[in-house]
Amino acid sequence: MIRPTPRAVAAFAAGIPLAFALLLADPDLWPYVPAYLFLACFALLADAGLALSPQRLSVQVNLPPALYIGAPEDFQVRLEPTSYRRPVVELLCDVDDNLEQPPRAVAPLDPEEDTLVSFPLRARRRGKARVERLWLRWKGPLGLVYRLRIIEVGNEIAVTPNTKAVKHMALQYADPMAIFGIKPQRQQGEGSEFEALREYVPGLDPRSIDWKHSARHLNLLCKEFRSERNHQIVLAFDTGHLMSEPLEGLTKLDHAVNAGLQLGYISLRAGDRIGVYGFDSQVRLFSQPTGGIGTFWRLQRAAAELDYSSDETNFTLGLSSLAARLDRRSLVILQTEFVDTITAELMLENVERLAGRHLVVFVCLQDPQLEATVDGEPGSLDSLARSVIAEEFLRERRVVLERLRRLGVHCLDVRADQIGTALINRYLDIKRRELI
Repeated sequence: MIRPTPRAVAAFAAGIPLAFALLLADPDLWPYVPAYLFLACFALLADAGLALSPQRLSVQVNLPPALYIGAPEDFQVRLEPTSYRRPVVELLCDVDDNLEQPPRAVAPLDPEEDTLVSFPLRARRRGKARVERLWLRWKGPLGLVYRLRIIEVGNEIAVTPNTKAVKHMALQYADPMAIFGIKPQRQQGEGSEFEALREYVPGLDPRSIDWKHSARHLNLLCKEFRSERNHQIVLAFDTGHLMSEPLEGLTKLDHAVNAGLQLGYISLRAGDRIGVYGFDSQVRLFSQPTGGIGTFWRLQRAAAELDYSSDETNFTLGLSSLAARLDRRSLVILQTEFVDTITAELMLENVERLAGRHLVVFVCLQDPQLEATVDGEPGSLDSLARSVIAEEFLRERRVVLERLRRLGVHCLDVRADQIGTALINRYLDIKRRELI
């Protein structure tokens, strides 16, 4: 395709006042007007003929096999002209609504080697994303025309939960016992699970002496314990409409899923069993808790099946169904969202019932925009009203979290970029204190 550039439009537009000026000056000069238009058309056609032909430009498209939610991946385009002409190529990529629009790229063609152009692709939602087409255009040597080429891509890319942070964590926790720090260490002397007998030496707790075995071996022996393993953990995700709200480029549900996968990897390496539960107006997913690091792929697959919903969350059905499915005391990581004390009443009632038998960690995300509205300096009556309403929402949020803490529920109200670390730290603290 050929399109005129702004320079060509300006050249033709300049001929209009020039024609009027010539005709007003001397009507006999009218032959110069068509001559000027003919010259301009000739220059336009000459520029189009001298420009690099689209058939002389080889384009290779390399899409990533998958996208991790929240982590950009490069979509690479390789340009190889088979002509001596080396213009500057502008590139634009069309994507669907599940991807953020990548910025326009400008690439001068290299006369000695192929030119590689990268577009950062960032997914907004899990599921399937589609790259529709690629637009390329470049100017002729006179700058009067654009040569345009459209490449239909039409490929779908799977968007999965972000496991890059989990892979990075795997390098830190290379030892299966390294759950309390980066360096491997065995947690002897703590916990309730028997580890071994050892000879008593001064400085050890006398209460750990095993008198029965000491009498049998005619030597003082004491028991060593380690943190108990094989706990049952359930990642409970609220998939209702409040969790579909975008926060820092991702939905709250995606932030929760990413943090849950990080916790799942740590807990599996620590010897615990972990399962996934999703609910909104009905139960959407339940994956039985399983153990062993080899089952992490099941956790990933279950997390990827958690879909976005526009339904109102039914906490009575969701939490009572979860309690009925658990046959032993478990650590329930409930990641959800609420608005105010009125809408949170049923949630509080059912969380209290669940916390009567299980240990519950309640996780929700702070809204930085809400806090910025409260802390910002009001410049008008409207901004002052918004600040007062935002402060009321935060106050009611603090009331709900305080009521949950009085019920014995562990609460985490953190920013989106801190949820993974905060959740793992709380899990390690619960393990250390033997609360499960």
